[in-house]
Amino acid sequence: MTKMFRLTMAQLNPAVGDLKGNAERARDAWQQGAEAGADMVALPEMFITGYQTQDLVQKPAFVADAMDQIMALADDCADGPALAIGGPQFDEDRLYNCYFILRGGKIVARMKKHFLPNFNVFDEVRLFKSDDISGPYTIGNDGPRLGSPICEDAWYPDVAETMVEAGAEILVVPNGSPYFRNKFPIRLNNMVARVVENDVPLVYLNMVGGQDDQIFDGGSFVLNRGGKLALQMPVHQDAIAHVDFQLTDAGWEAIPGEMAVLPDDLEQDYNAMVVGLRDYMGKTGFKKVLLGLSGGIDSAIVAAIATDALGPENVRCVMLPSEYTSQASLDDAAAAANALGVKYDTVSIAGPRAAVTEALAPLFGDLPADLTEENIQSRIRGLLLMAQSNKFGEMLLTTGNKSEVAVGYATIYGDMAGGYNPIKDMYKTRVFETCRWRNANHRDWMKGPSGEVIPVAIIDKPPSAELRPDQKDEDSLPPYDILDGILTMLVDQEASVADCVAAGYDRDTVKRVEHLIYISEYKRFQSAPGPRLSNRAFWLDRRYPIVNRWRDPS
Repeated sequence: MTKMFRLTMAQLNPAVGDLKGNAERARDAWQQGAEAGADMVALPEMFITGYQTQDLVQKPAFVADAMDQIMALADDCADGPALAIGGPQFDEDRLYNCYFILRGGKIVARMKKHFLPNFNVFDEVRLFKSDDISGPYTIGNDGPRLGSPICEDAWYPDVAETMVEAGAEILVVPNGSPYFRNKFPIRLNNMVARVVENDVPLVYLNMVGGQDDQIFDGGSFVLNRGGKLALQMPVHQDAIAHVDFQLTDAGWEAIPGEMAVLPDDLEQDYNAMVVGLRDYMGKTGFKKVLLGLSGGIDSAIVAAIATDALGPENVRCVMLPSEYTSQASLDDAAAAANALGVKYDTVSIAGPRAAVTEALAPLFGDLPADLTEENIQSRIRGLLLMAQSNKFGEMLLTTGNKSEVAVGYATIYGDMAGGYNPIKDMYKTRVFETCRWRNANHRDWMKGPSGEVIPVAIIDKPPSAELRPDQKDEDSLPPYDILDGILTMLVDQEASVADCVAAGYDRDTVKRVEHLIYISEYKRFQSAPGPRLSNRAFWLDRRYPIVNRWRDPS
């Protein structure tokens, strides 16, 4: 009789700090595995605590509570398949990122993470200790010997090679791997390398869900020898898959299973923004949101994201017109709210603005109007929106895209006021693309309606803050295709001014954009969180000093 081994892969969404809730999710996955006849149920890295915990994991009481939950899981899941779950543990006053194998009411094996990532969003060197590479473990008398490199451990040859040399026949890799655009091929290529180097199958198990700025996108998969894909799980959604391995003359081999189709990067970005907002709301306890709907493209896409994340009944849009607000903007904002089916209110800023002007008149005297008066309008809007947020218990969303965030084209304590910014890591040109994509596409995970939810008139008109007569964004900034090209080089690629000039951009324009980036750091330091879509997101990936007198001399 052919020897078989069934593994249940639980690609699930933990919440940081919800130890009991995460344990309950693990029990449910274990029960599903037991009913399916699994030999082992595997959960992702640090699942019991959620990921990333940041400095919360340095509290001994938190780690002790997590271990209590793991031992309770061991007791509850004693009779049935083994349960593999990630969590922290102190060992001789040293804190480790561990992967526990629970069976028969106890911990039968424990992996400790060897390579600790210390780049981009990761800061594990200051939190955990590295340990020697762990050996393989066995489930049952006839099961395969398994090795479990923990996330980063599998991105380098050493850990997998050592485990296989010690007898591992299948690699089961638990991950807390956050999303950035086009990351899946990078993961896949690295895991294929481990398979080819060691000539064993590999299980890549990733978590899903939003945690503050980070989005975990799942996309778990199984590879057979030679790097052949045997199973592909979906992205951005909870999923459980049962994969069967059979022992052949060449060794253990996965029987091919489901093959989810992975969407393109526009859809994955949009899904990440929806998941990020939905989980930020759900995990913090908020139910409803509001936002200022200006008739412009940024607030329109944020309204669509919010509706798809929470449902139209939980979204309220507010138009806050001034004398500079055009009739077209009033019409476009109302049309956008109507297309989405959300509640729409209007609160004029004329009265508060007149009162502020009168109050400041003795001080300002005959000084000419300038940016001060424009910012007053924005801050009055922020005040009125925050008042509504407080009164109605709705979280205020901000609507600044990455281009604006980069160059400070937003008013601190004004349109930057709010709790979450769904488009914080999306350049303006990408916003236009995303709006067109959303109008043409609808998916089951969207709670908003299908069809044209962002009026074409909004997409087609020139962007404007409408804080003075006939104002256009291009009065103060380069055209967005030029601006975004320069920003991509200076911010995402850390290119020099000379590099930008060599790419065809005007040097004076590049130097002006560089200056705006540096002097706007203090605004970003105080900005709302938002989902990381690129591998060069502000704050998480790019951390610059606020006080900085250096400028590129090239």
